[in-house]
Amino acid sequence: MPAAGLKTIIALSFVLALGFLLVILSCALYSKYHPLLVVATYVLAPVPNWICSHCANPDDFVESSGAAILDLGRFCTGFLVVMGIALPIVLAHSGVIATAAAAMSIVGGLLIYGTIVSFGKFFQEEQEF
Repeated sequence: MPAAGLKTIIALSFVLALGFLLVILSCALYSKYHPLLVVATYVLAPVPNWICSHCANPDDFVESSGAAILDLGRFCTGFLVVMGIALPIVLAHSGVIATAAAAMSIVGGLLIYGTIVSFGKFFQEEQEF
């Protein structure tokens, strides 16, 4: 993968700012600040995957490769991503927030999570032996 440059950083920061803008607008326009919980779930979503990938044994000569640890990290990350989508839907269904606020919160949260994942992919360091 080619090295990420200044244009990549600018594009990722623009998308991240747009995601935060949508989440903040979903809170401010309807005077209910419950959708801010979506930001916490999407910011914390990559953390279990990162921790479990560091705990797995990358050695090819050892029989136990740590696949269970990687699967646990992916499961926890998937749980947090689904929770970030489901939380505004449940809040909108129960009448706590408006449906438009839930839609803006989901789209903004997905933009935030997508930016975090893209940042990790573009700026991942190659491991040398």
